[in-house]
Amino acid sequence: MISRGIGTEGVGCLVAGVFGTGNGTTSYSENIGAIGLTRVGSRRVVQMGALLMLLLGAVPKFGALFTTLPQPIVGGMYCALFGMITAVGLSNLQFVDLNSSRNLFIIGFAFFMGLSVPSYFAENLLVWSDSWKWLANIFNTLGQTGMAVGAFLALILDNLIPGTDEERGLTHWSLESKTHDEVLHLG
Repeated sequence: MISRGIGTEGVGCLVAGVFGTGNGTTSYSENIGAIGLTRVGSRRVVQMGALLMLLLGAVPKFGALFTTLPQPIVGGMYCALFGMITAVGLSNLQFVDLNSSRNLFIIGFAFFMGLSVPSYFAENLLVWSDSWKWLANIFNTLGQTGMAVGAFLALILDNLIPGTDEERGLTHWSLESKTHDEVLHLG
């Protein structure tokens, strides 16, 4: 199911590029947070939400209505929304051994670098020759995105620093996967 989802996301990015949107379609962390919070991940619910957004996007009066919201209200909604997204993301660490100095180092280092490296890149952009400018743009964009920096570093460190499967939380996820597969075969 995951590989089909990733493949569909790739097709969505391709179609978005054909229409010249300038950005790809992807699984936004807001949507993942909403699914984690509400526990509603039904395909029909997502399809109806997409249809509703398409309809509301086609009527400019709805956009005008949202622009009338005062900035402090929007800021408060963002604080609540991104706070929940962060909490749902951290809940993925519930099966990781947080008494392990290995895991504490990886989490702490990834968080700190995710907060500090974008500030460095904001003041010190990479500048390369014209033939490699596209690569510099990619590194600059990724370096200015805190989530990308933190995720890359956590991924690299988690795979480089030795640790047991139980320490990394993998034993729980493999048991969860086996239980899920048994349910699918029984049903």
